[in-house]
Amino acid sequence: MQKLLYFLPRILSILFLCFLMLFSLDVFVMEGTLLEKIKGFFIHNIPTLILLVVLIISWKYELVGVVVFLLAAIFYIVMTVRNAPNIFMALSWSTVIAGPAILISFLFFLNWKNKRKQRKKRMV
Repeated sequence: MQKLLYFLPRILSILFLCFLMLFSLDVFVMEGTLLEKIKGFFIHNIPTLILLVVLIISWKYELVGVVVFLLAAIFYIVMTVRNAPNIFMALSWSTVIAGPAILISFLFFLNWKNKRKQRKKRMV
């Protein structure tokens, strides 16, 4: 169970980042040169690349994953609701992105808590 708790937030994070990258593939069907499309693809993936760096750091320091994935989810919800004409529709849409981020944050928290409990047992 501990191995599952260790790997689950990490695997879900990788899948979540791949899911986010899918949204940026639309730049390749737009008008423009290949260089412009690559630039657009990179720009669309800046948040994903930031979360990738966070995942790498969180691999060892779970608390970083807890805080950053939760803040990213809250930021996404706020920005979606702020820019939407219909708040309820924005909230339902934002759960597709923010929901997995909150779940990952929670799983990193459980992993951090479990790791801390294991350390305390070893010290006693």
